[in-house]
Amino acid sequence: MENITENKTGQVITPSQLLEHWQGHRRSTRKVIAAFPEKELFTHTIGGMRPFSAMVSELLAIAVPGLKEIVGGNTSEFKEDMDFGNSKAKILELWDEATVEIDALWQQIAPERFQEYIKLFGQYEGTVQSSLFYFIDNEIHHRGQGYVYLRSLGVEPPLFYDRD
Repeated sequence: MENITENKTGQVITPSQLLEHWQGHRRSTRKVIAAFPEKELFTHTIGGMRPFSAMVSELLAIAVPGLKEIVGGNTSEFKEDMDFGNSKAKILELWDEATVEIDALWQQIAPERFQEYIKLFGQYEGTVQSSLFYFIDNEIHHRGQGYVYLRSLGVEPPLFYDRD
C-alpha cells in the first residue's frame, strides 16, 4: 500500500526558505543577546547552567564553522571558547558578521547536497539537512535558556515569535 502522506515532489521547503527560517531564529536570538544587561550576560547562571555568553559562543562555533565544513569538506576542530572581552558589543558584532557569512556560505550548498551524509567536526554524523536542523534546534534551545535568565533578572524578553 502506498504511503499517502509521502510528499510526491520530494521537497517541502526550499533551501532559501530554510535559510530564511534559520535567519529569523538568529534575529530573535540577537534580540535576546541585546536584552541582557552587559555584566549578567557574562556572569548570570541558574541551576548550574553556563552564562548566556558561553551559550552564544557555542552557537557561533557551530554556525559558520559548520557551514564552512559542509561547503569545503575540510574537517575542523570544534572550538567554542571565544574571548568576547566581556563586551556585549563584541558579541553582537561577531553575531552580525556570522549572519553575513551564513548567507554567503549557504549559496554554495547545492540542493542535492542536503541529503548527503557528512561527519561534522570529525564526530557528528548525519546528513547536511539533519546537521542544519541541529544548528537551528540547538539555537532555539539555548535561546529558551536565555529567556529564563532574562526573566530571572527582571527583564522582559523579546517576543519569542518575533523574527523580524
